[in-house]
Amino acid sequence: FHFDAPDTHHPKVCVQTSTSAGLDQILPWLYYHKVVGVAHFLLFVEGKAAKPSVAGVLESIPGVKVVYRTKELEEQQARSRIWDETWLSGFFYKPCNYELFVKQSLNMEMAIVMARESGMDWIMHLDTDELLYPGGASEYSIRRLLADVPEDVDMVIFPNYVSMLLLLIMPARLLMHTVVINLHVCTLQESSVERDDIKDPFSEVSMFKKNYDHLPKDTYFGMYKEATRGNPNYFITYGNGKSAARIQDHLRPNGAHRWHNYAKSPNEIKLEEAAVLHYTYTKFSDLTSRRDRCGCKPTKEDVKRCFMLDFDRAAFIIASTASEEDMLRWYNERVVWNDKQLNLKLLRKGVLTRIYAPMAIVQGLRESGVFTSVIAAAVDNAKVGQKESVDRNSTDHDHEDEPRTSFVAANNARKILNVVEPAPAYRDKDGGASAAVPPLSPPGLDDARGEGLARW
Repeated sequence: FHFDAPDTHHPKVCVQTSTSAGLDQILPWLYYHKVVGVAHFLLFVEGKAAKPSVAGVLESIPGVKVVYRTKELEEQQARSRIWDETWLSGFFYKPCNYELFVKQSLNMEMAIVMARESGMDWIMHLDTDELLYPGGASEYSIRRLLADVPEDVDMVIFPNYVSMLLLLIMPARLLMHTVVINLHVCTLQESSVERDDIKDPFSEVSMFKKNYDHLPKDTYFGMYKEATRGNPNYFITYGNGKSAARIQDHLRPNGAHRWHNYAKSPNEIKLEEAAVLHYTYTKFSDLTSRRDRCGCKPTKEDVKRCFMLDFDRAAFIIASTASEEDMLRWYNERVVWNDKQLNLKLLRKGVLTRIYAPMAIVQGLRESGVFTSVIAAAVDNAKVGQKESVDRNSTDHDHEDEPRTSFVAANNARKILNVVEPAPAYRDKDGGASAAVPPLSPPGLDDARGEGLARW
């Protein structure tokens, strides 16, 4: 695998994320994106991701910048222009997903400046359960894909596919022979898991539900009930994809799914074949992990304060009130695709699709020892650093458990982008200025004959 392109290769693509995950999730996600041409990573870390045993490994990887959630960072973000704007104000001072949405937007705002200083051409926000799929490019490369975008385009939208749980584990060398089958099929897709005991989603999941944007309307609405299987929406989580933005003056986030510009309405295109693959709720433990991150009451009214999407609300309630046995039954009914006849029918109709390339790449990375090598090298470097620290007798034992800060906002003079009067960010059906683009569910049956498709 050739991870790092020469400095002369353009465009240079930066991926930014806000994460509290561990190395078991971050390393496959990060190195997969290195393989597909991402040059620079800005990782805003907290929780498990900010622990020295995790962040120390991430900091040792070329092209990776780790940003800790320190007091200095929070003070700098408290002075952000965003707090004086109206486009994000509807999400302020609310718990759980709303708080995360604001935090992601503030991190994206800082990432724009940092990416520009690093010489990047494009920036994209992804979560660590999402993989870019550069379908439609002349090579399996996000850099190649964006190089073909016309110069007057400011933003590229990647529809999402959602993974579907299934059992398919093959040696990477065999999977490589199947990669070309699905190179030209997808936008944002949602994973469709076929087992309830998935441990490594990127290596075990290959079935995805296609986005509305990549299906004929007759097929989408005709198969809607069978594709939803009793869930509130076609996708169990969001369906409006993610976007990449060309780095330029006045660029700003417009929520975690889109970018905007203070000086103009950006010229955007939506890709017909490339996608973001969303591995959502692929592990049974995802139910309880989301529950443990939120302190809301498990009632239908209170969860509306905490979660934007219907399935997240239902999942939180079941994880907070049911026994583990009942949770597992609910998970199999709502998330796991274990009806082989239904799967085959939806595959033939094109609602579901198989994509093997990410699985092959991640398995290949693991078999080649990339993940173990980077961890071992970081441990060795840490031992050397500890010895040097002891020799200098400069260790502060009162702060041994605090993360090492690689970005201290108060002591760094960051270039401030020039701004002018803001243009409307996102218009509603009446033409008025609306809020930042939140995670949106795909169109439902009520939208088939109404005006609900306008936002798509």
